[in-house]
Amino acid sequence: MLSQIPKPVSFFQNPSIPIPNPNAPTLPFSTPNPSLSLTHLPLRRRRSTLAMASGSEHPNDVVPLPLGLDRTELDRFAAVANKVADASGEVIRKYFRQKFDILDKDDSSPVTIADQTAEEYMVSIISENFPSHAIYGEENGWRCKEMFADYVWVLDPIDGTKSFITGKPVFGTLIALLLRGKPILGIIDQPILKERWIGISGRKTTLNGKVVSTRTCTNLAQAYLYTTSPHLFSAEAEEAFIRVRNKVKVPLYGCDCYAYALLASGYVDLVVESGLKPYDFLSLIPVIEGGGGVITDWKGHQLYWEASPNSHATSFNVVAAGDKQIHQQALDSLQWQ
Repeated sequence: MLSQIPKPVSFFQNPSIPIPNPNAPTLPFSTPNPSLSLTHLPLRRRRSTLAMASGSEHPNDVVPLPLGLDRTELDRFAAVANKVADASGEVIRKYFRQKFDILDKDDSSPVTIADQTAEEYMVSIISENFPSHAIYGEENGWRCKEMFADYVWVLDPIDGTKSFITGKPVFGTLIALLLRGKPILGIIDQPILKERWIGISGRKTTLNGKVVSTRTCTNLAQAYLYTTSPHLFSAEAEEAFIRVRNKVKVPLYGCDCYAYALLASGYVDLVVESGLKPYDFLSLIPVIEGGGGVITDWKGHQLYWEASPNSHATSFNVVAAGDKQIHQQALDSLQWQ
């Protein structure tokens, strides 16, 4: 059980982050000014991902916002999301390439004290800023007094825990905000490399504040393909993947969520994964789409998952492409029924 994990302070060589109490309204955090609480950490200008607004205009706006959502409100969501990512990154950097216990969850996937501690900090910030919002985290599921909420934050503090525990900095922190089931904000944060992609509904995707976009690649034979590992797929899914792999120019492996970030920035063309959970892909949708790409399931259907107290994190097959033409070619090659 997760409760068996020892107190994380024993794994810090020089601990400066106190362990959060989930029942506490706020959490102290180690900053140059000890009077600052975690929920009031200033955003780092170097990593700001929000365009400065003049009235309601944003230079990277691309499409109208969803009904009932205004830009000022969206800016506030994004500002808090940045604080959430900042705080998670501070925790994760303390544990990266340090010694700590690794436990296996019921599905045999690994979990560390870094995953759990980071999620508690993330939840604390969101709860203080948006007490009416629900939160669904990979480690602790649904958190909300109500059975339903229009706004739901979906969190994966470390997507790519296997990469994290083996010291490879291609894991990421994933943060999604859903409005009535639709992702309106998504963050992919790589806390070691200090790179942050943010996708916001109606706006272009940014990396550390600069607009990025996917690249044109109309022929599958010229595509660079990423997947974490086909060895994680079922036999049937692996056969489908091989049909795509055999047609691309270069197949590459082992990037977790970082592959989708590279796709959004135009460095690779295609990502094909099987068995992803909702917290693995919901944050990717605004990032990929805001960069001009396409992300669906293997049948070409829109990815959708409704979070609730009774929701189970079911598995999805995901294909993302920077170009609509190779997205369709990949679907045709997968032949998924």
